[in-house]
Amino acid sequence: MELRQLRYFVRIVELGSMSRAALDLDLVQSALSQQISRLEGELSTRLLQRTPRGVVPTEAGLAFFHEAQLTLRHADQAVHAAQQARLSGAVSIGLSPTIASVLGLPLMRALRERYPDVRLHMVSALSGHLTGLLNARQLDLAILFDTQPARRWSVQPLLEERLFLIQSRRQPVAPAVAHATPVRLAQLHAVPLILPSGSHGLRSSLTASFSSAGVQPPMAMEIDSLPLLMEAVDAGLGATVQPWAAVALYKDAAERFQWSEIADAQVRRSAALCSLSDDELSPAALAARVVLLDCARRLVQSGAWVGARLVE
Repeated sequence: MELRQLRYFVRIVELGSMSRAALDLDLVQSALSQQISRLEGELSTRLLQRTPRGVVPTEAGLAFFHEAQLTLRHADQAVHAAQQARLSGAVSIGLSPTIASVLGLPLMRALRERYPDVRLHMVSALSGHLTGLLNARQLDLAILFDTQPARRWSVQPLLEERLFLIQSRRQPVAPAVAHATPVRLAQLHAVPLILPSGSHGLRSSLTASFSSAGVQPPMAMEIDSLPLLMEAVDAGLGATVQPWAAVALYKDAAERFQWSEIADAQVRRSAALCSLSDDELSPAALAARVVLLDCARRLVQSGAWVGARLVE
């Protein structure tokens, strides 16, 4: 099977006529028909059938047509990449604030080092907002926690994060909880919490977990901004339940905060790398996806991403 045969077949289906395709491809119709016959012989199936209105693909031909289009697109992209010598283009990536605090800078550095001609657009926002941007095709890639709307996405499980009770070290609201000592949800029945609002995926998950544990701790505040939420925790206005990444932006995190892992087995946050389908992604976006996966694996395996476990 040759690429030119795929091009011939695709053009015939697109134009719906063997004669028009021959003119468009600058071929003698008999030569074009011979190439299609060879292709059908190699596949041992009929791809085209004649009708009073022209040529239409069979059921097998229609399936082959979609895959042939994808193959030709990738072949064209490969030629373009080779001609450019260095990969170029643009890619847009969405990360939640907690994920960005750990992965953002290493990812930017790795992309700059490997693909200096690729223009990067980074968006840090709540997972729900990133979902909308991905559905609107305003993002190529995003790390999300809720993949239910993933009807046309490529979804790859990435990692699972343990959650921690985080409070001010200088003004703790739960002084009985020792630093770095695992704590169960049932022990938090009287701890004033500062959490994102109900539209946030983490909040929904925690609400269900607290309900299963039979406790309902008092809500001190609802804040949908991670920096502002952590400022409130630092000021001793309440504690929060977040992945360790919430304190990763603070170089003096050990002086500002104390954190204790939530021991309940079901209290975890799962993250997946979501993207447009492969045939919709540019070569730059496909390359960026590989770099992102490499960065995440390296951070987890080196221990730099505390509380995270890779999902194979």
